[in-house]
Amino acid sequence: MEIDILPKMVRAQTHMVFIVVPRFNITTLITMIETLRIANYLVPSPIFSWEVASFDGPKVTASNGMTATVEIANDKLMPAELNFILGSWGTENYNNRYLTAWLRKRARAGERICGVELGSYIIARAGLLDGRPATTHWSWLNGFKENFDRVEVQESLFTLDSKVMTCSGGLAGVDLMLRLIEEISGSSFSGEIADQMLHHPIRSATSPQRSTMGRSTETMLPLLREAMTLIENNIEEPLTVPQVAKFLGVSQRQLERQFRKNVGCTVVQFGLLRRLQNARLLLISTELSIRQIATASGFNTLSHFAYSFGKFFGRRPSDYREAWPTDEPAPSWPGSLSDFLDTLNGTTPKLT
Repeated sequence: MEIDILPKMVRAQTHMVFIVVPRFNITTLITMIETLRIANYLVPSPIFSWEVASFDGPKVTASNGMTATVEIANDKLMPAELNFILGSWGTENYNNRYLTAWLRKRARAGERICGVELGSYIIARAGLLDGRPATTHWSWLNGFKENFDRVEVQESLFTLDSKVMTCSGGLAGVDLMLRLIEEISGSSFSGEIADQMLHHPIRSATSPQRSTMGRSTETMLPLLREAMTLIENNIEEPLTVPQVAKFLGVSQRQLERQFRKNVGCTVVQFGLLRRLQNARLLLISTELSIRQIATASGFNTLSHFAYSFGKFFGRRPSDYREAWPTDEPAPSWPGSLSDFLDTLNGTTPKLT
């Protein structure tokens, strides 16, 4: 399926350029543009204009297999108040010197730059994020930290630091656009756009990317969410169950009972899941050795890491260094909490 996203527009008072790279998330792009379209719909004459372009040719395939027809990126693109770089699967290894030079030129001209989802990798490689706060999609966050130690990496929906911004992707792109429109036209106007989109509430930059950790909001107790966050923040040096319970001010017995009742596994088993997911991410997004990845994911021995990884993911760590092989039509991201619980219930011995 193909989609033509070449708008025929006269430059408005605020112009935006969207640069896409192969396997970008087309949902994020469309919803960001839709926010601008609705803004123009609500006023007598358009206040926003945009172009969608690529340094990889006029037809770019998105992560869902759809092909988008876009402008060819070059110096003929209009000057813009805002430039968005959209990347998803594979962008952690994407490197285009023409795009890098173009970004640096736009930054020197005083234009604002924003990396969306894994587009943050591109602007980080261009050196535009050094010493600045930045975010990306939570599932790539630890790999991003390993690759760019001069960037102040944080898990948030987006960052609005001066001229260089980042966005975690997904529907956070809508929240970012609404906040940018609020800067230009006020909160009442951005609220009207949110009403049209049925998008409430408009989230702030520091809102968390995740809220359920794989469980429904109805069953997620605050105690469990706090425990899961604590476990995730201590992956390299895992906390013991008594340490987690003490930090949260509850008994170990109460903590374990709530995990078994509401999550379906023990605290230790949940911690193992998060450590394995962290290892998988580092395998596909960094050049760390497997031994280094095992250590960074809280495993004391390489053999324990290899056994646990193979038991859950069904392949060796060395076979998992490419997230989306070029010969596969779609990405695969096994390792959800439900998958993990199925593994626990259907195999012996259980992962511990």
